[in-house]
Amino acid sequence: MLILSRKIDEKIKIGNDITITLIDVHGDQVKIGVEAPKDVKVFRQEVFDAIQNENKAAVAASQESENEKAISAVSALSKLLKK
Repeated sequence: MLILSRKIDEKIKIGNDITITLIDVHGDQVKIGVEAPKDVKVFRQEVFDAIQNENKAAVAASQESENEKAISAVSALSKLLKK
């Protein structure tokens, strides 16, 4: 991890397209500005984690639904074969 010290209005460049600017420091709270291309998604860590968890839950629910459909189809086929 790279650790940098910055004063208000000083910037940090990430690559050619991303700029982080220190906006304000008030007590233990730091405000930063992020300039990045529109195709670069910028999230707070807790929001990113929540999105990841929701995505995982959606995939799990989708897989459960697919499994239920497969079980139902096998059950229906089994009933047809018994006739």
